Amino acid sequence: MSATLIWILVALVAIGLYLSWTAGRLDRLHARIDAARAALDAQLLRRASVTQELATSGVLDPAASIVLYEAAHAARQAEEEQREVAESELSQALRAVFAEPPQVEGVREAPGGEAAARELAESVRRVPMARRFHNDTVGAARRLREHRKVRWFHLAGHAPFPMAFEMDDEPPAALVDRAA
Repeated sequence: MSATLIWILVALVAIGLYLSWTAGRLDRLHARIDAARAALDAQLLRRASVTQELATSGVLDPAASIVLYEAAHAARQAEEEQREVAESELSQALRAVFAEPPQVEGVREAPGGEAAARELAESVRRVPMARRFHNDTVGAARRLREHRKVRWFHLAGHAPFPMAFEMDDEPPAALVDRAA
């Protein structure tokens, strides 16, 4: 009788340890999601700031300056529910303004334009990487949260279900090709 009780106790301890390890893993994934989201927000803010600086520098023609400034301003001021749409519109505005290599060359030839174009190209390249890293982490957390053991034992606690950040982040080809 006592041997059976000991084996049951050992099994319960093993199950408890496994559930504790799974809950810790899920907690670490949620912390990684928070860090990845902060990095993504920083890259999006940097891209919008650099775009606004370029738009107000006088390097671009007035129409392009207005389009970029308004899109960057909208992206910086967007509420969380509209953030993906505003960031996608900024990507579209960047592609529209920098659609052809001569437009990029015109910016580079202006005083201070080389540095501005380089900084914009760097920020535009980093956004897709930051978004991909965030969405990969969200995907890993979602897959773990879909397991029965996580749902049955409420191992996720009260943490909200992680959501991916979906936006159009394709960079302007003329800007990135020249910078690479």
